[in-house]
Amino acid sequence: MLFKCTMGLRNTLIVMALLLSVSTVPFSGAASLKSHAFFNETGELPCHFPNTQNLSLDELVIFWQDQNKLVLYELFKGQEKPNNVHPKYIGRTSFDQDSWTLRLHNVQIKDTGSYQCFIHHRRSQGLVSIHQMSSDLIVLANFSQPEIRLIANQTEKSNIINLTCSSTQGYPEPQKMYVRLNTKNSTSNYDAVMKKSQNNITELYNVSISVSFPIPPETNVSIFCVLQLEPTKIILSPPYNIDAKSPVPSPPVPDHILWIAALLVVFIVCGTVFVILKKRKTKQPGPSNECEIIKVEGKESEQTEKNVVGCHLWGRTESDTTEAT
Repeated sequence: MLFKCTMGLRNTLIVMALLLSVSTVPFSGAASLKSHAFFNETGELPCHFPNTQNLSLDELVIFWQDQNKLVLYELFKGQEKPNNVHPKYIGRTSFDQDSWTLRLHNVQIKDTGSYQCFIHHRRSQGLVSIHQMSSDLIVLANFSQPEIRLIANQTEKSNIINLTCSSTQGYPEPQKMYVRLNTKNSTSNYDAVMKKSQNNITELYNVSISVSFPIPPETNVSIFCVLQLEPTKIILSPPYNIDAKSPVPSPPVPDHILWIAALLVVFIVCGTVFVILKKRKTKQPGPSNECEIIKVEGKESEQTEKNVVGCHLWGRTESDTTEAT
């Protein structure tokens, strides 16, 4: 039992010595390798050990630490040493011996940061550092597809539309959010102040905007909510389509109005006909005055005399004509 305790203490002291030594030894000139991982998934922390001497794991001491010098994983002479691992990483790592890569499972936003791997060769004179590498882990979370919701429209007659747009559970914070209005011949963007909130535990963001803008009633319109994550990366909402408004038809004329109009037309027509007939009756021809003013001067032709006689006969009654005969 004493021997086991002594060995455990010895291993712990060795790891502590290694941590102290690597904290003062500068990393190689190679730039840090960047790797990306998604929230609640698995991230990779590469070590890229060339192993040109074909060393076995039994000859090596391998471990990873984060930017705060907390140990994620340790492999001592081919055996995992969980006692030296920080509690926040216990049960979350696995070592791929073929690629010399440590996999970090169930990645959280707080895992974003810099990590280092160290490999030491166990020799007769002690442990010798033969490889070290730094990598940066960037944790992302996909925002939900933006969603458009209409607000009760109090200005419908003026063609003003009010809406909100929202997206949830994403990281890092997006650059901006805006509304895009597409018609057949044009595209317009409407910006608004983006409201954001961040969960204290997951550190994920929820974002939203509220915007009002006019829509042309005479054409079809498609509205999109745009979430801009990077200068060249956006997420679009499903389109919200508004069809062009049909011309408002005139209200139908009530039947009683039609009947009144028809009766008025009939009355006007009948009145006009009555007036015309009355005027014609008043203008019926009587004895011609011309007959009274005809004066025969000198010698008249026989035809003229007949005309004069005809005029006098026209002005007499039937009884007068018979009497004259």
